[in-house]
Amino acid sequence: MRLFLAPIFAPALLGAAMPETRFTVTLPATLAADAGGRLLLFAEPATPENANADAVDTDASDKNGVSIAACDVMGFGAARSVTIDTQQRAFPTGFATIAPGTYRVQIVLDRNGDYNYGGRGPGDLVSKVVTVRFPLASVPSIPLDRVVPPETGQFDTTGLPPRAAEQIAASRPHLHQEYIASTALTRFRGTNQAIAAWVLTPPGYDPKAHATYPTVYTANGFGTTHKLDGQLLSQIWHLMETHAIPPMIWVALDYGTPTGTTEFADSVNNGPWGLALVSEVIPALEARYRMDAKASGRFLTGHSSGGWFALWAMVRYPTLFGGSWPTSPDPSDFHDFLGVDLYAPGANMYRDANGMPRPIERDHDKVLATIEQYAKAETILGWNGGQLRSFDWTFSPRRADGTPAFMFDRESGAVDPAVVAYWRDHYDIAHRIETDWPRLKRDLDGKVHLTVGTADSYYLDGAAHRLEAAFRKVGGRADFNFVSGATHGVADLYARGGDRLALWKDITNAMYAVARPQRPVTRR
Repeated sequence: MRLFLAPIFAPALLGAAMPETRFTVTLPATLAADAGGRLLLFAEPATPENANADAVDTDASDKNGVSIAACDVMGFGAARSVTIDTQQRAFPTGFATIAPGTYRVQIVLDRNGDYNYGGRGPGDLVSKVVTVRFPLASVPSIPLDRVVPPETGQFDTTGLPPRAAEQIAASRPHLHQEYIASTALTRFRGTNQAIAAWVLTPPGYDPKAHATYPTVYTANGFGTTHKLDGQLLSQIWHLMETHAIPPMIWVALDYGTPTGTTEFADSVNNGPWGLALVSEVIPALEARYRMDAKASGRFLTGHSSGGWFALWAMVRYPTLFGGSWPTSPDPSDFHDFLGVDLYAPGANMYRDANGMPRPIERDHDKVLATIEQYAKAETILGWNGGQLRSFDWTFSPRRADGTPAFMFDRESGAVDPAVVAYWRDHYDIAHRIETDWPRLKRDLDGKVHLTVGTADSYYLDGAAHRLEAAFRKVGGRADFNFVSGATHGVADLYARGGDRLALWKDITNAMYAVARPQRPVTRR
């Protein structure tokens, strides 16, 4: 998600009246008055390019800059209305200083607190896009007049390109939805818990036959959903069906929650997701499907946050898996956490030693956003669920109030050394390699195969270089592929020589060679 500072102008002169900054939000009689959640107001400058767009959102028109205001509401009361003051809680600044002009405004009531992770979802209340002139001459009134409908079915191809629709339809008989009950997570949460997954069986699969197949466990990037996971496996089916990649069983694991992605790492905040994976999910699936069910036939891959999962699971459970092929994983060495050395004295996420803003997203040499922008926008969109807060939910110790400690202060950017020490001892992968290699070597040596672009959009190549150095320091074998000029996008990273899936084919063939070393791999 790209977030940009909206244009602002200088504050009003001393003695001038503060401009109106309030909006009234009303609820139609057809909707329950007790509707509560986080009320979000989005405003973007009106331009000819966005005149016909039906939404204003943080991703809707990055180049224009979107301002956001928020307030928490318990309900709309007998009057069926609430007031949101856009000066009180706003990004990038209170609306009293928004640049004069015509804006497109839309209001959303996020009812389940997951806007930071998934945006607008079923059950949220949304207004029409209205045009407003700033500074406000009076208090505008905007009704929330529709409910976001339920999500369409997994195999609903309405609106998809014909090729994608064909792949989804063709994969349908081979794509199986699973919900694996988890005693470990149930015990942690106190309510019944299950982990969702999609299992894709290859062409020629026969549940009654003796033949077994290598199995790939994968997780997608931050913001993924269970439905999207299944649709991506439909693409895998097409590649196996056309013999572009070898026949294997694929398992797409759902690890998205309202607080972010769990990484399948045991956490005092999220619960024992790692334990659930290795002691409940994998055994249950191996009992139901014709899987090899041995280390040489179990593999890991994933991109971005899913890449960190694939890397972590390999290092944490080296006897269980035959290899891991992460791409562009989240930071694996906290000496370079999105470009910040968390271990440096006086470390600050927002400013470097020279006081310059720290970037978080780039397009090659162009900085698109800073860490401070991302962090402060997250706090407006919701208490939890954003990418940066998700790291706290996975890596941080738990506070007395039951919430995860903040690794850095959201106002100042100051890093908390005590929290960072906890991160290091529990989740810094490079630190684990350096301090625990004698124990890990026998089962981990040669099993990590990491790929990242040298122009990664989130500067993740820096941590990958440090992880490579950690392996070299201990004399370990691991493959690191730094793709020149590639960014974070898979379309950029995976393409080579006109083949947009070249890296994907390399990875799957390498896995199959481990599982079936005597069988030649064919590619088309």
